[in-house]
Amino acid sequence: MGRTLQDPPHPSLTITDNRTGKTITVPVEHNSIPATAFKQLNKELAEGDRSEDEVELDEAELTPWRVWQGGIRVYDPGYQNTAVIQSSITFIDGAKGVLRHRGYPIEQLAEKSTFLETAYLLLYGELPTKAQYTLFSTEVMHHTFVHRDLEDIIGSFRHDAHPMSILTAAFAALGAYSPEGNPSLAGQKIYTMDTEASLQLMDKQIFRLIGKSITLAAMAYRMRQGRQFVAPPANMGFADSFLFMMDHLNETNYRPHPTVAKALDTLFLLHADHEMNASAAAVLQVGSTLVDPYSAVSAGCAALYGPLHGGANEAVIRMLISIGGPENVPAYIERVKRKEVVLSGFGHRIYVSADPRSTIIRKIADDVFALTGKDPLLDTALALRDAALKDEYFISRKLYPNVDFFSGLIYRALGFPTDFFPVLFAVPRVVGWLAHWRQLMLSRNVKIWRPRQVYTGEGERAYIGMKEREEKGTEGTKRGGEPTKVQHPTSTRVFLARESKL
Repeated sequence: MGRTLQDPPHPSLTITDNRTGKTITVPVEHNSIPATAFKQLNKELAEGDRSEDEVELDEAELTPWRVWQGGIRVYDPGYQNTAVIQSSITFIDGAKGVLRHRGYPIEQLAEKSTFLETAYLLLYGELPTKAQYTLFSTEVMHHTFVHRDLEDIIGSFRHDAHPMSILTAAFAALGAYSPEGNPSLAGQKIYTMDTEASLQLMDKQIFRLIGKSITLAAMAYRMRQGRQFVAPPANMGFADSFLFMMDHLNETNYRPHPTVAKALDTLFLLHADHEMNASAAAVLQVGSTLVDPYSAVSAGCAALYGPLHGGANEAVIRMLISIGGPENVPAYIERVKRKEVVLSGFGHRIYVSADPRSTIIRKIADDVFALTGKDPLLDTALALRDAALKDEYFISRKLYPNVDFFSGLIYRALGFPTDFFPVLFAVPRVVGWLAHWRQLMLSRNVKIWRPRQVYTGEGERAYIGMKEREEKGTEGTKRGGEPTKVQHPTSTRVFLARESKL
């Protein structure tokens, strides 16, 4: 009997394997299906199959350690449509340009909230009461001091080291000063036990990481400037303290400009979390091994460092400088179409309409420029934006300005060095990483993230001794199939050795 209109829809998919005729029913929950269901679609080896394809599944031999073997695998390069976790933190609707934290639209938070209040929301699920906020903000700001050894560690970097290299190493080093927060030292289950002590230990590491993030970032900046490190100030907010540690030069009663502090606080809020992005996934991938949160955050920094992620706002400024002026925008647009150059600051992996954060940032830019004066690059940026939004090439590809397009101009106007921009992304994103890490630990059943692969290499073959191997030469060798010859500069020692033989 068929289903009537009154019957509720059956929340499942029926999938038929046309190779074998086998049909399975897969449950649908929150518009998603479990990838492991496809493991039921196994078959015997047939002509054209390779044993390396693991098509067979001997259910009689299954153990908890072999359950991943056999059956259909879901091939999804770059996780284009793979959900790796259930989360209640951040929601994004890329088609409609929607971004919400715990249900609150980003536009409302940017207008009415602060970075630390939004941090509380991301971590604990609700906006705080006055007492809850006082406790949280006091703990975070109390943990801004770092061990004096960090001065030596950060000071040991080359003067021209990239600040993100310094920050990544500093977070990893920070974990050495919290042995009680390291599962490898204090016990594997210190964060996954359902106890008050476990929650307190987890939150203490969170307070430390958020509070010390601005101190480590400021130290990386001042090391590059050749300045002495500055101790965290008392009775200042998060953004104000950060600016103080970066800029204080022994002035009496120095305080950062309130417009600058407010702009930076809002920028921090906008960058605090963005769902399961590359760096958040890196934190959870590493965190799933039950490593300490300092190492997991360091892994997030390493992922954020890349120009396809946190380095994009730095790339925007370099692009605008290379264009040279508004009059050169049409020629640059044509070069982009010919794929000779990259258009940085446009498009997003998730958003197919406007990035909601970019609209907010444009308003912040006006406030900052009113104080600092208009950046000469702004005219080039606006000309590039207008040209791209009118060009069918970019319209058809849904390439709209993203959060990185104007944020770099603001940072530049405030006097931050270009290569420091990713650090200004990493500092607030520590909160998002920790919110996802905390959620993972509170699941109490942490499974190590171990993706599968589709093996396409050689089948089993016998070892051949070097004397019996044929010389193939360079023709027919697959690109990357052998080491390349690297050009090395001639050292003084080699030059003198050659001279002595003449």
